[in-house]
Amino acid sequence: SEHFDPLKSPASTRVFLQGKLLGPFGPPDLDQLLSATSKGQNAHSRRGTRGAAPPGLGLRILSLHHASYADLLAVRLLGFDTTPARLPAVPPRKQAAAAPLAGASMMADHGFDYDVIIVGCGVGGHGAALHARSQGLKTAIFTGGDVGGTCVNRGCVPSKALLAAAGRVREMQDAEHLKGFGIEVAGDVKYDREAVAAHAEQLSSNVAKNLGNSLGALGVDTIDEAGELVGPNTVKRVGTDKTVTAKDIILAPGSIPFVPPGITIDGKTVFTSDDSLKLEWVPDWVAIIGSGYIGLEFSDVYTALGSEVTFIEAMDTMMPTFDPEIRRVADRCLISPRKIDGYTSVFATEVTPGEPGQKPVKIKLIDAKTKEEIPDSPLYVDAALVCTGRVPNTKELGLDNMGIETVRGFVQVNEKMQVLDKEGGEAIPNLYCIGDANGKMMLAHAASAQGISAIENIVGRPHEVNHNNIPAACFTHPEIAMVGLTEEQAKAKAEAEGFTFGKSGGSFRANSKALAELESTGIAKVLFNKDSGEVLGVHIIGIHASDLIQECANAMAAGTTVQELSMVVHTHPTLCEVLDEAFKGAVGMSAH
Repeated sequence: SEHFDPLKSPASTRVFLQGKLLGPFGPPDLDQLLSATSKGQNAHSRRGTRGAAPPGLGLRILSLHHASYADLLAVRLLGFDTTPARLPAVPPRKQAAAAPLAGASMMADHGFDYDVIIVGCGVGGHGAALHARSQGLKTAIFTGGDVGGTCVNRGCVPSKALLAAAGRVREMQDAEHLKGFGIEVAGDVKYDREAVAAHAEQLSSNVAKNLGNSLGALGVDTIDEAGELVGPNTVKRVGTDKTVTAKDIILAPGSIPFVPPGITIDGKTVFTSDDSLKLEWVPDWVAIIGSGYIGLEFSDVYTALGSEVTFIEAMDTMMPTFDPEIRRVADRCLISPRKIDGYTSVFATEVTPGEPGQKPVKIKLIDAKTKEEIPDSPLYVDAALVCTGRVPNTKELGLDNMGIETVRGFVQVNEKMQVLDKEGGEAIPNLYCIGDANGKMMLAHAASAQGISAIENIVGRPHEVNHNNIPAACFTHPEIAMVGLTEEQAKAKAEAEGFTFGKSGGSFRANSKALAELESTGIAKVLFNKDSGEVLGVHIIGIHASDLIQECANAMAAGTTVQELSMVVHTHPTLCEVLDEAFKGAVGMSAH
């Protein structure tokens, strides 16, 4: 039972415990697990129990290799009702919605092929499919041959593999940093470009495979073709004359890189993040057009691997979407010490590809305000990476067949993720859109949250995602993370609503764990309503900021005030004490 892995076990046997269906699971491993929990069987008859696990169940549940199975099996062993009846709505603040139908038999007795069809199999579509099955809905998902979508195959996942490798190269090349630990590396630090690229590719492949396996294991029907809306409740299998019907349809087509007019992509010397992740070569000099999350992360990778970087930013400042104070710290630790320069208020209006090692890329630069060519134009570099944002992948979705009007390609939705026929229009019955395609928040975990929310609404439990409480992170070295409002936005809100704005900070320079790591660069700041104690936003730059921000997001989602947070005990010595300092400072307390 310690090594039970449902993804590797044959799903063939129906197993019952106290008269309740637990299967289908592979019998040998599950029998071992149930045998180890036999002492707690008397407790299993309590229907609806949400308390502690019965005696004998112990923590073996946590040894399951796939989290969705752990949730699914835990729900059953704790005695939830698995009959096809839906639970009443759950209060949104203190208690999460229950999953009453984990693994129950499929429904679809309404004349349609399925209860739910999901078009698109990125993180959002996958999350929606898992939750649909947990609610007992007969579910199909159109993958378009792209299980995992952008995040897994061309975005979040492989980029983190490159950043991890590049970060280690940077650290081992920093002789002064290593000297502080009493460490000396003899000789040059070298890396194998092909092996680094293979690491990223293998990671993406493994994660995509696991996602696909989890769909099959939970009873989701996968359809390899892309999907196109052809009418109410009906999706066509693109490339065939076959259609599939469902009571409800969720659109989750994701997004694609935006390439401005005048820029020619050849995938070798001029490319988007899709091609850059392949790391087919490391140019000596790279121009990165755009200095947002994606551009900043790739500057981290390229400079660690030996490239020089020039940013071309159309806005008045570098990193324009970041909080101003965080931006200033980032300039000191991510830009100035590295081989990075850049232009602001400048457009790259023409980009002509070159030939690796033979002919440079030519970039025409114009002033964003005067529209006149600047003195440094044209700029000649070895390669150009286009990081100018992303656009919804909705052109081939068949929206016209339903009379749906988009805004710059974005499908308009209400807070319940229901598709609107036009901006400010009426909701179209039984049609939902989640993820990048609706433009509410173009993050993979936001798409997943929206997918779960859509299913909640489909099964009759009204739900809305509070996007203000969803965190975001930039995985540079050091990392940047944030949740909620920027300082500018928080001040504007305070003025508009008539409350007193508050700000408190903590420093990595005063943190024992950061000092032990010789990583004392960074700050955390908390923005709050002084009158009510409500947390409005948190911004962090420093080591492991992407992990630290979750505590703040959870606090905001739960409505925890700075007064309550100031009394929470943080483990010592840990990086999260930076937040403890900020929370205590918000109410006039001191942190040691």
